Amino acid sequence: MIPLAHSLASQGIETGATIHSNLSTPALVEASLAADEGALSKHGALVVETGAHTGRSAKDKFIVRDDTTEDTVWWGKVNAPMTPDYFAALKADFLEAVGGKETLYAADLFGGSQPEHRVNVRVINELAWHNLFIRTLLVRPTTDELADFAPEYTIIDLPSFRADPERHGTRSETVIAVNFTEKLILIGGTKYAGEMKKSVFGILNYLLPTKGVMPMHCSANISADGETAVFFGLSGTGKTTLSADASRTLIGDDEHGWSDTAVFNFEGGCYAKMIRLSEEAEPEIYATTRRFGTVLENVVMDPQTRELDFDDNSLAENTRGAYPIDYIPNTSADNLGPVPRNVVMLTADAFGVLPPIAKLTPEQAMYHFLSGYTAKVAGTEIGVTEPEATFSTCFGAPFMPRHPSVYGNLLKERIAKEQVQCWLLNTGWTGGKYGVGNRMPIKATRALLNAALDGNLDNVEYREDPNFGFAVPVSVPALERAGVDQSILDPRSTWADGGEYDAAAAKLVSLFIDNFAEFEAHVDEGVRQAAPAPA
Repeated sequence: MIPLAHSLASQGIETGATIHSNLSTPALVEASLAADEGALSKHGALVVETGAHTGRSAKDKFIVRDDTTEDTVWWGKVNAPMTPDYFAALKADFLEAVGGKETLYAADLFGGSQPEHRVNVRVINELAWHNLFIRTLLVRPTTDELADFAPEYTIIDLPSFRADPERHGTRSETVIAVNFTEKLILIGGTKYAGEMKKSVFGILNYLLPTKGVMPMHCSANISADGETAVFFGLSGTGKTTLSADASRTLIGDDEHGWSDTAVFNFEGGCYAKMIRLSEEAEPEIYATTRRFGTVLENVVMDPQTRELDFDDNSLAENTRGAYPIDYIPNTSADNLGPVPRNVVMLTADAFGVLPPIAKLTPEQAMYHFLSGYTAKVAGTEIGVTEPEATFSTCFGAPFMPRHPSVYGNLLKERIAKEQVQCWLLNTGWTGGKYGVGNRMPIKATRALLNAALDGNLDNVEYREDPNFGFAVPVSVPALERAGVDQSILDPRSTWADGGEYDAAAAKLVSLFIDNFAEFEAHVDEGVRQAAPAPA
């Protein structure tokens, strides 16, 4: 145990609890087992259950609306307001609950790996495994750095706390309340540990733009010759899979900042989906499940043999694993790399309209970044009988406190300043929409991505897409070497009926235009001109 350099009492947090501060991984695992919070699997991972909450409670998250945030937060369905009075009542009840605990765990950690842009975060937990989780996911200070660590932001996470909607202004007994003025985040009524991780992401998404640093919901890796690539993408588009390349060094899989000098990971760990994980398909992630120090959420385990069943979703579809990033081979020792040479925006277009790859201008990149498009497929949700467009601005709307145009303008400025090449990579359908066509062959996606990142698309012939206006390669030698027909580059030619393609394209274009209407007043004419238009 390493004592807190600044006590809880100095923060106005009074409690008679025994404070276990800055414990090591083994000590936190021991504490979790002693408190019957979880059990060890056959190979040493800590297996826990989160109960009713197996994912984020997005509708129970609030930001305090006060003089600090009134004109800086993008208020609406994503960022719901809480009054200062409601937060004051909530804080008083949280501190009373903290005061009555017998045991608490506290960890002082960094959000961000680049020293000049990181934030000091103190996390206080009632559960040992929660403290282990956040210690694994954030950046761990050295012993010397802990000696004078002064927390700037504090997170108090009490799953046993029950909010009172009438007294606290909440929607339910669950609450995630963010106060940027007091630099305090209160999480109650949920055991889902990811709320802590995303709260830190939200802090950095709020703070960094004022310093000219671009916060990003993305993965990132580095080539052998030191060129960084950034991968934006929503769930199901291949962000984790495509960034995990044995020939490239991984910076991180989820949250990063782009400063004047580096792309840096916000975290010191990874938080991967575990459902239907297989050793054959994802050997590196699978290996982390057989290591001491990994935390597995809602993964089903045989109580007798302690064997894990990754195919069993009886506890949750969103089963998760948290592990230190260095559990993955070939990761960056410093958790950062040079400013990017390439930015890749991933989409899984279930309409079968978009080409497998396209080159974007800075204005087009900002347009597609603000759009954040992918598509749900039939059967994924009740009532979805045909492809359904999904737009999540900045590829991570739930975690962006400021207006999306703030992040979009930052991206456009950085692309122009560093002369970064931007690509739209479609991992969705070809030859027709979902149910008619086929999923884009992974060997085609890999070949096109590698060609783009290696500079082999710099001098090929391009055509202008008649619907979206971006540049599409006419032929790519790497496709032929991969055994893929060049016709895949022209999606219309892969459809049995060109007229049906045109109708699907017109529908998708109209969806883009309707979605972008709320951003038009916040972008310049160049970005407005980057909008698609029916052929």
